[in-house]
Amino acid sequence: MERINLADAKAHLSELVTRASNGEEIEIVRRGKTVARLLPPEPALEPFDWDALRRATQAMTPQEESAGDFIRRMRDSGPY
Repeated sequence: MERINLADAKAHLSELVTRASNGEEIEIVRRGKTVARLLPPEPALEPFDWDALRRATQAMTPQEESAGDFIRRMRDSGPY
């Protein structure tokens, strides 16, 4: 990770942003202390496959008892 002082970062911000977008990490310092860090962007998330979720849940058996009632029953009947 490269460290660059604030004055230089101001003068070369466009270049630093380009470098960060290409995967570099750049630390900006003022009087020797880190004040900011330029990081590469996180990779985009894959779109969620709603059809796969529907297929998975269609095969499940519906439960007679609600989740809240199930938790209450487990809480009240166990040693905990």
